[in-house]
Amino acid sequence: MATGASSSRRDMDLSIFFFFSFLLTLTAFVEAAGRGVTDNNNKNGGLGASFIFGDSLVDAGNNNYLPTLSRANMKPNGIDFKASGGNPTGRFTNGRTIGDIVGEELGSANYAIPFLAPNARGKALLAGVNYASGGGGIMNATGRIFVNRLGMDVQVDFFNTTRKQFDDLLGKEKAKEYISKKSIFSITIGANDFLNNYLFPLLSVGTRLTQTPDNFIDDMIDHLRDQLTRLYQLDARKFVIGNVGPIGCIPYQKTINQLNENECVDLANKLANQYNIRLLSLLEDLNKKLPGAMFVHANVYDLVMELITNYDKYGFKTATKACCGNGGQFAGIIPCGPTSSMCEERDKYVFWDPYHPSEAANVLIANQLLYGDVKVISPVNLSKLRDM
Repeated sequence: MATGASSSRRDMDLSIFFFFSFLLTLTAFVEAAGRGVTDNNNKNGGLGASFIFGDSLVDAGNNNYLPTLSRANMKPNGIDFKASGGNPTGRFTNGRTIGDIVGEELGSANYAIPFLAPNARGKALLAGVNYASGGGGIMNATGRIFVNRLGMDVQVDFFNTTRKQFDDLLGKEKAKEYISKKSIFSITIGANDFLNNYLFPLLSVGTRLTQTPDNFIDDMIDHLRDQLTRLYQLDARKFVIGNVGPIGCIPYQKTINQLNENECVDLANKLANQYNIRLLSLLEDLNKKLPGAMFVHANVYDLVMELITNYDKYGFKTATKACCGNGGQFAGIIPCGPTSSMCEERDKYVFWDPYHPSEAANVLIANQLLYGDVKVISPVNLSKLRDM
C-alpha cells in the first residue's frame, strides 16, 4: 500500500510539473510578442516609447485576441522570429516587422507590446505599445470582410487609455515629457482602405457608386487629419507616417488579375499615388499648424517599388511570388498557414505571403527609414527624429 501511495504521489508531482511547464511555455510565447533583444538595451540612448499604429504590416499580435478572420498566429508565420524561438506571435511575416526593426535600431530594449495582450500593463508599457491590427484602416468600414479588426479610430481610443496609464506610472509631468520628447509615434495605414474597402469586389459596389476616387481619398485624408490631431492633443509630438505602397504589385493582386510577372494593377497603384500626394500635403500642413510637432513622411511606395523593380540587385530571387501561400502561379490567393507551400530560401523572396514583405525586405526598408535621405524620408530620417 505504501509503495502504491508513493507511486501515486510521484505521478501527481510529475503531472503538476508538466502542467506548470506548459503554462510557462505558453506565457513565454505570449510575452515574446512584446519582448526584444536585451543586447539592444539603451543602444545609443534617447528613445523612450515606440507607439505603433496601423494594419497587418506592423501588427504584432493584437488580432490574436479578436474573433477575426485576419490572423497570423499559426505556423509557419514567425518561423524566423528569434524572440519566440520561431513560433508564431501574430506577426504577418516570417520574422520581424519594420516597426520591430526600427525600435531595435533606435535603442528600445523591448518590442512594443500589443495593446490587447494580457501582459500589456505596468512597466511593460514603457518601451512602447503596438495598436496595429490586421485588416484595419483609416475608415471605420474598412476590413469588415474580416468580421473584426481595430480601425485607426479605435487604435487612437486605445492610446487614450495608455496615456492615462502613463500618468499613473510616471506622474503627469514626467509622463508628458516622456511621451512628447522621448517617444515616436509610427503610423502605417491606408492600404486596406483600398484593398479591403474601395477596391474589394462586391463589398465596394455601394461605395464606388456613391463616391468617386477623389471623394473617397478626401474622406481618408479628413479622417486621418482628425486621428493625428487627436494624438497630438494627447501629447504626441514626433510622428512618422508611411504612405501607401505599390499595392497593385503584390502577389495577391497579380494572381487574381492574372497578370504576367512584370505587370502590376494600374488602378490600385494609381489610387495609392493619388492618396500619397494628398498625404504629403496633409503632413506639410500639420507641421505648420501644430506647434512643436514633427510629422515625418516615409516614402514607402518608392522604397518597395525599388525592391520590386530591382530585386536581384538586393540579393532576391523574386519579387513576384510569395514565399508562403497557395493558389495561382504566384502563390497569391490563400494566406500563409499550416497547409501552405513554403519556399526554402526565405531571405531570397521580397514577399513572405500574398500581401506582406519578408523580414529580409523589411530590414532593407527599415534601414532606409532610419538612415536614408530626403528622397525616402523627410524632413528628417528616424535616427535624427529620435534625437530631436
